[in-house]
Amino acid sequence: MQRVAIDREPVELYKILKFEGLCASGAEAKNAVADGLVQVNGEQELRKRRQIVGGDVIEFNGDVLSIVLETSG
Repeated sequence: MQRVAIDREPVELYKILKFEGLCASGAEAKNAVADGLVQVNGEQELRKRRQIVGGDVIEFNGDVLSIVLETSG
């Protein structure tokens, strides 16, 4: 499981897939979600703009991402 730190929440699902290099572009990430290839917290997610927060777990193409909110407070 890969730990992914975010500094604000929420973050749109497709952006995490793109920024973590799991998809080459935002369009590719949106298509992957729309095609039902992504799970969030163990359930298939079809909303490409799903709001991801700390504690969420994203699964895609064999990769598992654990989202952690890190603030610099």
